[in-house]
Amino acid sequence: MTEIPETAQFDAPSREEAERMLEAMLFASAEPLASAEMARRLPEGTDVAGALEALRARYEGRGVELRRTGDAWAFRTAADLGHLLERHAVETRKLSRAATETLAIIAYHQPVTRAEIEEVRGVTVSRGTIDQLIDMGWVRLGRRKMTPGRPVTFVVTEGFLDHFGLQSARDLPGLRELRAAGLLDNRPPPGAGGEDEGTADEAQDSLFGT
Repeated sequence: MTEIPETAQFDAPSREEAERMLEAMLFASAEPLASAEMARRLPEGTDVAGALEALRARYEGRGVELRRTGDAWAFRTAADLGHLLERHAVETRKLSRAATETLAIIAYHQPVTRAEIEEVRGVTVSRGTIDQLIDMGWVRLGRRKMTPGRPVTFVVTEGFLDHFGLQSARDLPGLRELRAAGLLDNRPPPGAGGEDEGTADEAQDSLFGT
């Protein structure tokens, strides 16, 4: 009996074909796709990492660009063209000052416990503040800390990184950049008064220290 050779459809695709496959998946997805997830959908042996980098280079400087967020990838509007879409943006929720400061502490100090957040802010953090950040998909529970009581920690999500166009938490802006963007002011350090979020007037500088 004549042996039937394996068909070409099971072979690893060429770089160009791999780029086409990845491009199709990324355009069709409403959320960033993890490299591992894309690899599972492609033929075995596909050079996913190489194809993604080639695809990112091909879209560099165009109206949409391929961006990496953590281990996930997504097509996003070029930063300098974002103003063209502003009228379509709808602000669904405005963060309170307490939530903004709590989010900043988590982003710059993660993984961080509630007690550590309160130590940095100098005030108690209400449960609703962290719940709001979790509901928005910007904060999630991290691993429990190996300390007495094994408290849970909080970390920012890939959704947070994607929203702010960051590849990883290491790309967060520094204190000088935040001041230049008008996101910080030069308030004096907190005094002895105030033990809750509504009365505190913490110095924002302390939120971004390492």
